[in-house]
Amino acid sequence: MAYSLGPNQYGKAEVRMVTVTRSGSTHSLQDLTVSTSLRGSLEATHLTGDNSDVVATDTQKNTVFAFAKEEPVGEIEDFALRLGRHFVSSFSQITGARVLIDSHGWDRINQHSFARGSSEVRTTAVTVSGDQHWVVSGLRDLVVLKTTGSEFHGYPKDKYTTLPETTDRILATAVTARWRYQGAALDWSASFSAIRSILLTTFAEKHSLSLQQTLYAMGAAVVETRPEVAEIRLSMPNKHHFVVDLSPFGLENDNEVFYAADRPYGLIEGSVIRDDAEDEGDAWYSLPMF
Repeated sequence: MAYSLGPNQYGKAEVRMVTVTRSGSTHSLQDLTVSTSLRGSLEATHLTGDNSDVVATDTQKNTVFAFAKEEPVGEIEDFALRLGRHFVSSFSQITGARVLIDSHGWDRINQHSFARGSSEVRTTAVTVSGDQHWVVSGLRDLVVLKTTGSEFHGYPKDKYTTLPETTDRILATAVTARWRYQGAALDWSASFSAIRSILLTTFAEKHSLSLQQTLYAMGAAVVETRPEVAEIRLSMPNKHHFVVDLSPFGLENDNEVFYAADRPYGLIEGSVIRDDAEDEGDAWYSLPMF
């Protein structure tokens, strides 16, 4: 049997880092989870255990901390680009780097105190290969719900079908969205805020005949209005809310009392890509499809 070493990478996963910027009595806080992965001429360590080309994962972790001290973190996309370019330019055997960053939100209480925000996480995945780079940013666990404006009917039925059709239901989901940027000199913060707002507005205002229709409408609205977005991929679980049968108690339930089921759940995933999108290159290298 013939075989050979296939694609591979290695790195330090989930470095937890909190930075504080002190401006007089007013402090700013960034809470990040940073993961680094490197690839390149690394056959020797796999085949013979020769580690002479291996930039230790502990070194990668220390670099994350040191970079945060040497220069303000700033936008997570810029920080990830600095890290990725450093690893590729500093070690000749390293030809590519991927840096993933999750930013965890905190709400300000006063000048130096904070309360942990929602479960929503802002994300970025930066890939550097030689002198090229790609940025895929997004969000995770953006939990949204609307109490009307959603239907589901007209689907095939067989002997296993028990779900009743409905013309008025609760629609709830936890949005995971990743969008691939194109162009240069982007305002990461402004773009993220605008895209998040578009996703929320479209979810709220689109009369939904299916979660698939809602997903596509959300993605299309982003691509139509944000030229810096080449494509967007969305994953949206259907957080089911079932009307409780109160008839045994002599009560009528007119879409007022629901059982919120956490599992199993429908999982709807899809993408929207503009016709003139730049080539994706290595933007999605080793990232989950959705």
